[in-house]
Amino acid sequence: MWNVKIINTFALTELILAIAETMKQITLKIFILFIILALCGNLKAQQPRYYNDIQKFKKQDSIKMPQKNAILFIGSSSFTKWTDVQTYFPGYTIINRAFGGSTLPEVIGYANEIIFPYHPKQVIIYCGENDLASSDTITPTIVLNRFKQLFEIIRNKSGNIHIAYVSIKPSPIRKKNQIKAEQANELIHKFLKTKAKTAFIDVYHSMLLKERNINGEIFTSDSLHMNAKGYAIWQKAIQPYLLK
Repeated sequence: MWNVKIINTFALTELILAIAETMKQITLKIFILFIILALCGNLKAQQPRYYNDIQKFKKQDSIKMPQKNAILFIGSSSFTKWTDVQTYFPGYTIINRAFGGSTLPEVIGYANEIIFPYHPKQVIIYCGENDLASSDTITPTIVLNRFKQLFEIIRNKSGNIHIAYVSIKPSPIRKKNQIKAEQANELIHKFLKTKAKTAFIDVYHSMLLKERNINGEIFTSDSLHMNAKGYAIWQKAIQPYLLK
């Protein structure tokens, strides 16, 4: 009987060890799976801002690529939300590749996706307002230097293409940045005066009332983005500079 007990105990021990080894393997597999999932999640989290917006542009292009030699609008949300921009400029072919509330570095980062595939004859830029709003440490000079970088990238790859910059607008919700916006506009205007085939489009002053007060009636309820009245002002300011 004693020997039987020993045999049973030995068998039970072997079974327990086998189960423990199996559990180790399962635990290891679960741990490896967890690491893989964590890495995948981390890679997804590390995708740059507005990645999905750019993928949507690529999907649109895969269905129907816009024609070459058009006028390309790029920049931040004041262009992004101008979804019916083509209707404001009949007789012109407009491609709108503005995205989100982008800053100049973000536009620069996506230049290969939103500019060069379209081979435009003219690039219209509205960007810089979000740069100033992103941090109190962002100065008008920093905005100028960022714009210069974007300008040179476009010129270096697209030759002597016409580039127009739409001035930073005065937004009611960002009134504290109004002076900085004016200074950045002035710096960019002076820079463009030194370059051929460029234009500085001043929408800033058309959006003000007397005594430099901002016209709140041309903005939506968020006091940042424009309504149809605001875009009508932009249409009037921009159209004379568009290339036929």
